[in-house]
Amino acid sequence: MDFRGRVFLAPLTKGGNLPFRRLCLAHGCEVTMSEMAYGYQVKKRSKSELALLRKHAEETCFGVQLAASRADDAIEAAKAAIDRGASWIDLNCGCPIHDIVKRRMGATLLQKPDKLGRLVEEMVAGIAVPVTVKIRLGWAEGEENASEVARVVEEAGAAALGVHGRTREQRYSRAADWGAIARIAAERTIPVIGNGDLLTWYETQEKWQQSGVASVMLGRGALIKPWLFREIAEKKAWEPTAEQRLALYLDFARKLKEHFRDDDKGRERAMRFLPWHLEFFSRYRPLPIERWQEASRAHPLIQTRMADDEPDLPLLERLLRDPRPELHQRLADLLWAAGDEGQLVEQATALAQEMRPVAGEIAEARVSNG
Repeated sequence: MDFRGRVFLAPLTKGGNLPFRRLCLAHGCEVTMSEMAYGYQVKKRSKSELALLRKHAEETCFGVQLAASRADDAIEAAKAAIDRGASWIDLNCGCPIHDIVKRRMGATLLQKPDKLGRLVEEMVAGIAVPVTVKIRLGWAEGEENASEVARVVEEAGAAALGVHGRTREQRYSRAADWGAIARIAAERTIPVIGNGDLLTWYETQEKWQQSGVASVMLGRGALIKPWLFREIAEKKAWEPTAEQRLALYLDFARKLKEHFRDDDKGRERAMRFLPWHLEFFSRYRPLPIERWQEASRAHPLIQTRMADDEPDLPLLERLLRDPRPELHQRLADLLWAAGDEGQLVEQATALAQEMRPVAGEIAEARVSNG
């Protein structure tokens, strides 16, 4: 496993489901990661947790992220992941959500670097594939200890380090601190993977080059634009029309159907995901470099509010930008039932005429990806 020169899909809670990972693969992604799984639940053979370890045959470079505070839980869970095709194991030390923190996992481990070091050391000794660690800058503002944590992680034998450029307390409320990520990358000899606020190919290229990180990781940017991987590889934007995006969303719905099965139970399961993803998809806006590069240097575009003030937006475009949950559910129903792209466009147009799409705006999108 080479952790340098790569563009990783982040381990996204809920968003990193297998069908979505396949959608990203179809649009240029080469390195995928599972949703975060609880190590102790995998050890107990929880069916729901074991399902998170499943990879698709198309995923030729696949890592599994585990949340654990005990080495035996992490090692047993890692073995189950390796049996299912994981190429490496990532330890989550950045997730800010309460359920993780109260169990003394995720970002809580940042407060105890020595304990974290021992945990990583035992994992490295007990696991047959590389072990990586994903951290945040610290627990809270004024308590940033990522440099110390990074040193401990490297000395414990980790093969690479992912750094999300915010503290646990900040969640996603501030711009990611790529200056801090750069300092950590300069201090360490293992590959550092930078993560935070990457929405366009030009933001990604600049942050990658200026920070000196070995690789980058896409989270919310990929949820909004699954084709961002292609843009980064080609160093140019793809600005799909509403019809092209509908075709992409239809492909995603078919991948969900293939994964969960085309029956009532499969539809019920898929609908836990499809409307949720449509909320992220609705945040897409074309951001040509000529107009937006300077603005992106002042503030990340993923956290920049952009009102839909373009005159004469086509009806379908307004539909796909509409932020209303009830519309996302209706559109999800159409995607699930659609026979082909032509039929879908007709039905989506009728839906737009019925629901009169409202102006929305792209703004900070929240998802737990540690």
